[in-house]
Amino acid sequence: MTTSASTPTSTAAAPTSAVAAAPAVATAPVAAAGEGGARMRRRRRRRGLAPGKPWPASRLVGPLLLIAAWAAASAAGRLDTGAIPAPWTVVRTGVHLWTDGTLTTDILTSLERAAYGFAIGLTAGVVLALASGLTRTGEALIDGTVQLNRAIPTLGLIPLFILWLGIGETFKVAIIAIVVYIPIYLNTHAALAGIDSRFVELAEVQGLSKVRFIRQIVIPGALPGFFVGLRLGVTGSWLGLVVLEQINATSGLGYMMFQATNYGQSDVILVGLLIYGVFGLLSDTAVRLVERRVLSWRRTLSS
Repeated sequence: MTTSASTPTSTAAAPTSAVAAAPAVATAPVAAAGEGGARMRRRRRRRGLAPGKPWPASRLVGPLLLIAAWAAASAAGRLDTGAIPAPWTVVRTGVHLWTDGTLTTDILTSLERAAYGFAIGLTAGVVLALASGLTRTGEALIDGTVQLNRAIPTLGLIPLFILWLGIGETFKVAIIAIVVYIPIYLNTHAALAGIDSRFVELAEVQGLSKVRFIRQIVIPGALPGFFVGLRLGVTGSWLGLVVLEQINATSGLGYMMFQATNYGQSDVILVGLLIYGVFGLLSDTAVRLVERRVLSWRRTLSS
C-alpha cells in the first residue's frame, strides 16, 4: 500500500517539473535571437566606418566635372579664348591634326620613348631593390647611392647626359629610366624592409630554401609596395617625356607642344596636354587592374 500511494505522487511531480522546464526551453531561442541581433547591430556599426562599396568608374567623375565646368565657362564667355580655348575647339584641332597624320606620328614616337625608358627603369628598380633589400652587402653598396641620386633633381642631369650620350634618343631614354626606377626602388625596398621578422623565423623553422623563401614570403610581402612604386613610375615616365621631347626633337607630343608655343597655338598645346593626361590615366588604371588581380587575397578598404 505504501508503494501504490507513492506512485501517484511521483507521476504528479513529473508534469510539474516539465512545466517548470518549459519556460527555460522557450526562452532559449529568444535569448539566442537577442544575441544574434546584438551581433548584427555591432557588425552594422563596424561596417559604417568603412567607405562603402566602390563606385563604378568613380575616377572619371572628377575629370568629367572639370571638363563640364570648362565647357560651361567657355559657353558663358568667362574664359579668354586666346589663352584657354573652348573644349569643342580643342577637339576640332585634335581631329584636324589626326587627319593630317602628324598627331599619329607624334603619339607613336612618344609611346616608343616612354616604353623603352619605362622597361629599363622597371628592370633596374626591381633588381636593385631585391639586391639591397635581401643582403646587407647590397644595402651598403646600393641604398646610399640611390638615395643620393634621388636627392639630385633628375632633370638637372640633362646637360651632363647630353655630354655623355649625345643629344639623340639615348639620353632621353636614359633620363626616363632614371625617373622611373627611383620610385620603384624606394617603394619595393621599403616593402622588403617592412616584412615581419617572424615570417623569416617561421621560414627557418620550416626549413625553406632561399628560393622558396623569396617566392613564398618575400615576393608576396613586397608586392603592395612594388605596385605603389610602379604607379608612380608610370606617371613619372610621362612627366619626364614632356620636358625631354622639347630638346633637339623632331617629333613627339612634347615637340608638337613646343612648336605650338612658338606660334601661339594654345589649342594645340591643350591637345598635347590632354593626350598626356589620358595616357597617364589609362596606364595608371591598367596598373590598378593588375594589382587588384594579383593581390586579390588582400581585404582592404579599397576592395
